[in-house]
Amino acid sequence: MNPAFDPLLLSRIEDAGLNASAPPQQRLIDGWLVRFSPGKAKRARCVNAVASGRLAIRHKLALCEQVFAEARLPMIVRITPFSEPRELDTTLDAMGMRSFDDTRVMVRADLAPHEPPALADGLSVQWIGHEAFAQTVGALRGSPQAQRQAHGQRLANAPVPFSAYVLKRDADIVACGQVAREADLVGIYDVFTAPAARGQGFATLLCEHLLAHSTLNGAKHAYLQVEGDNHPARAVYHRLGFRDAYSYHYRTLDPSVA
Repeated sequence: MNPAFDPLLLSRIEDAGLNASAPPQQRLIDGWLVRFSPGKAKRARCVNAVASGRLAIRHKLALCEQVFAEARLPMIVRITPFSEPRELDTTLDAMGMRSFDDTRVMVRADLAPHEPPALADGLSVQWIGHEAFAQTVGALRGSPQAQRQAHGQRLANAPVPFSAYVLKRDADIVACGQVAREADLVGIYDVFTAPAARGQGFATLLCEHLLAHSTLNGAKHAYLQVEGDNHPARAVYHRLGFRDAYSYHYRTLDPSVA
């Protein structure tokens, strides 16, 4: 973890990220939060080891594996600085579970109320509903319909409020994104730029609007999650004042999982 950040704030952010990614398909197994959504987001279809529990690691893994087998999904375990027990990552590594998807949680801890930037002629930021947003970002990503439906279901049933927006140039959607609000925290999710519109600053502009609107609703700290090797996105977030706070990764035995 980055020592420049308050560890209590980072713990709150980890909890907020779990709340924001909560699918209907989840259960507790001896202190581990097991999620088995058919959607795209790995956070919604993995084991989150939030507490040590009482059972041995291998016993709990066997119970989790049954859940994923019933859901016809590969078992994935998410490893964070907060994972319990502390030896979980080294134990899984010794069991041959490979590590993949190095992801950074980036944080901006100094938000202050401010107005969104002005938009050039022809540009507009518009609110969009949960299902419409899931279909919009799914279409931009090329996601199959089952993943889009699971995404929309997760947003509609989320325990924290989401607000989704699209940035339009005339009638065309050039970027989309959404925020999840929890007390004075705001998480930025699903920022995506249409392929034909990339390199023109649209993601930055949309994020500036998302952050500004959030500060006017009481947000003081912002966070987001981005793959470690997504250098263009990370450059955008650095320009917006975000810094790496901590990282997480996944482990699995399934060779088909990427």
